[in-house]
Amino acid sequence: MIYKVKAKFNYSKASDYYEKLNNGTIQSQKPDGYEIINAMNRATIDNEGYVNWTELCFCSTPLKHERETVYDKYFTELETESIIKHHLFEGQSFIDKLKALVNT
Repeated sequence: MIYKVKAKFNYSKASDYYEKLNNGTIQSQKPDGYEIINAMNRATIDNEGYVNWTELCFCSTPLKHERETVYDKYFTELETESIIKHHLFEGQSFIDKLKALVNT
């Protein structure tokens, strides 16, 4: 199932999250690491500061494993909604924002 996800990011953990997104830690996570990487590459930040993305997940509870292993460490106010297909949301690229924060 594909989900639209909306959440607030904890920017105090930007360096740690960016490193794990890029050093293979998250990508090597089974079974969902590769999809987390893809989802974060699709993610954007809206005018209210929410990060929005779509993600494919087969858990009976949406993003259960992803939340337990990654998302609940870095995001708050996480909401999911079942949708038909992946969608790109308007806003600033989340990955670009993380990269800028880490490289300043």
